[in-house]
Amino acid sequence: MVCVSRLFKRFVFVLSVAIFAALGLGFGLGEFGLFGVHAGADQDGAYRQMRVYAEVLKKVQTDYVTEPNITDVTTGALHGLLESLDSDSSYLTPTEYKIYKDRPTTGVAQVGITVSKRFGYATVVSVTPGSPADKEHFADGDVIESIGETSTRELSLAVIRLMLDGKPGTQLTLSVVRPRKPDPDKLTLTRILPASVPITEQEYEGLTILYLKPGALTEARVDEIASRIKAAGKGRKVLLDLRDSSGDDAEQGIRLANFFLKQGTLATLEGQKFPTQTFTADPQKFLTDAPLAVLVNRGTYGAAELAAAAILDARRGDVVGERTFGEGSVQKTIELPDGAALLLTVAKYQSPAGKKIEDDAVTPNVAVEAPAVDEDQEAAPAKGDEPLTKALDLLKAKSS
Repeated sequence: MVCVSRLFKRFVFVLSVAIFAALGLGFGLGEFGLFGVHAGADQDGAYRQMRVYAEVLKKVQTDYVTEPNITDVTTGALHGLLESLDSDSSYLTPTEYKIYKDRPTTGVAQVGITVSKRFGYATVVSVTPGSPADKEHFADGDVIESIGETSTRELSLAVIRLMLDGKPGTQLTLSVVRPRKPDPDKLTLTRILPASVPITEQEYEGLTILYLKPGALTEARVDEIASRIKAAGKGRKVLLDLRDSSGDDAEQGIRLANFFLKQGTLATLEGQKFPTQTFTADPQKFLTDAPLAVLVNRGTYGAAELAAAAILDARRGDVVGERTFGEGSVQKTIELPDGAALLLTVAKYQSPAGKKIEDDAVTPNVAVEAPAVDEDQEAAPAKGDEPLTKALDLLKAKSS
């Protein structure tokens, strides 16, 4: 039998650790995978699992039809194991991690889509209005089967996001599977620098209802929402449209909720070895107690979900529309000795009622399905928009 190299043994060891973490055997990477074995009640069972997994890998090495590249085999297995935990956890090879560390933070051109990974492939969560992706009629739920010639099934989410970005004017070819079409589309998009899309603002019912659609929840955008609410004056009902609203900065979603909630818990952040954080409303940041309704859909993602969940749990206003995407976690970068790295989820945000956003998403108290998308027709916000119509009706019925 061919001897197993040190590199191979180390991959087996790290791989086994990831399995134990996923199975809930109580082995943390900090205690077990990198710094030694954690002594616990399940230690004997863990060793048995390690032996089984090592034996499987040895059989692959010695009995497969051709001699496999063990580094490729274990790298692929590590990708799969980390993704089995959640879509945000990733294994980065030394080359991928170097690119990840050296990625630019300014001057990055994009095609205008937020993606996550569901069912093994990159999935569109939301689309920026006016972006190259919007002009090609991308919609939430579209599956990006491949980027160029590379299947997204073989890529971690972190790498997928890196590949979507690039220099202004460069092109990106995507193979896209759409729920409403039987065959994939192959589309070429040109990356552009992100443009600042203004908040959509509309007055309804004789200026008594203020409609605000912020798009991405950045710090500047949340500041702008605060200015619009203050300018509207007391008593103005607010319809906050968080459909297709994304944002990775959880703090901004919590800030937004605080505008409408004067007291109480807005969210908590918990993990196995992560110190629990509780985010409480600051009365100084409270802006209005006017009647409120919030619109959400499958493209409501991240920070926007935190805002909707806080408002829903406090019964501060009606949340109308479809179940949200489900994204709300914190990742830690763990560097490995060979230059590779793990991006490991170490904590998840919870709503005030204790529901994990990433696991449970946000389910509206008033469920209304969105109308089917017509690619050849751009609908106005109020025309044929059943969720919007329902939210307006609910607000009309409330006294200021």
